[in-house]
Amino acid sequence: MKKILLGLTTTPKSDWREKVKEINKFKIKEIALFPTMLAMAERKELYKLLEKTCVKRIPHVHLRDDMENWELDYFSGKYKTKLFNIHLSQAFDKLVKQNKKYLKKIYIENNLKIDDGYAKLLKDVGGICFDVSHFHDLWAMRKIPAYNDFPRLLEEYPIGCCHLSAIREQSTPCNSWDLKSSELDEFFCYHWLDNLSQLDYVKNYIDFLPEYVSIELENSFEEQIEARKYLEKIINC
Repeated sequence: MKKILLGLTTTPKSDWREKVKEINKFKIKEIALFPTMLAMAERKELYKLLEKTCVKRIPHVHLRDDMENWELDYFSGKYKTKLFNIHLSQAFDKLVKQNKKYLKKIYIENNLKIDDGYAKLLKDVGGICFDVSHFHDLWAMRKIPAYNDFPRLLEEYPIGCCHLSAIREQSTPCNSWDLKSSELDEFFCYHWLDNLSQLDYVKNYIDFLPEYVSIELENSFEEQIEARKYLEKIINC
């Protein structure tokens, strides 16, 4: 049985403060956390707000390049976090070197480019954070050449955590902070879910889903709860 986690996201359309309020309303004990758009001051605010909720565990956290050692210690100690994911960037090496004790708990997300550098780094960290929507959009739907080798990597390296977003029938302008710098202007993967059928693509990847499956959507927790019920029928039937 896979554990499907609601995602507290902080990307542009995500009202993260309102999501924190929803936690107690819906008695949510466990979440995935995506503090990817928050600088330090807002992250500290988020952490204090979370401490006033009924959340007990945060198994999966999406790291920012500028996160400090104490933040990883905080998640590991207070919320039993055992899975961290990160994008490749110029600051990646610095973050990893500062947090060597977490090296095998850090998983690298597949984004736009899957090159030799990505494959080499997988040997040093925990493995892959499988962003299923990126993969479906860029490889299954569009056959981007940079993804040609990624199916092999999925077979070869551990998949520690994953993200699920929406897949639209028509490509739309990017709403994802991690894709905007690319040469592509529009994407089929999207962080906003308009209808539950936009999750149907997940049925193609059941065998690659790890123990924890994190919903990466800007929708409210109330809407994500419905998405989780839908995903349960696909993933854990």
